[in-house]
Amino acid sequence: MDAIENIFSRKSVRKFLSKEIEQEKIDTLLKAAMSAPSAMNFQPWHFVVIKEKENKDKVIAHMPFGKYDSPLIIIPCVKSLRSVPFQHDLSNCDLSAASENILLAAHDLGLGAVWCAIYPSKARAKEIKKELGLSFGLTPFCAIYVGYPDPNDKSQVKNKYKEKNISYM
Repeated sequence: MDAIENIFSRKSVRKFLSKEIEQEKIDTLLKAAMSAPSAMNFQPWHFVVIKEKENKDKVIAHMPFGKYDSPLIIIPCVKSLRSVPFQHDLSNCDLSAASENILLAAHDLGLGAVWCAIYPSKARAKEIKKELGLSFGLTPFCAIYVGYPDPNDKSQVKNKYKEKNISYM
């Protein structure tokens, strides 16, 4: 599938088959994430890959709008960069780009995915960090649920293009 077709046909999938995702596909998702642009090339990311039900349940318990049963959850985290005080704000941009790459790569691989925010809720990030036992320097940014789409999933591709949201100068 070409890049433009992939972007226009991607959708948020919220219902998944219980089929396990092949490690090769998981590796591709993570390589796609780390191919994202990064401010000053700091690459302030770390990706937590969750396959075990017990750990998925720990995440889901703290996600008010992310109660999905998927075979895989990827948690992109911001790595603390104390030497660059303004980097955290830029890290949010970097992690957004990496997350979108995961969503697009998943779609291209025949997988479905949905992105659910953790940031900017410091309380939610703190609880998930604690539940998963993440190291001091990692802050969860979002949760990306990934799996093979259930044929009964009702998700549809949405045309979000609106000319009224464009200004030419």
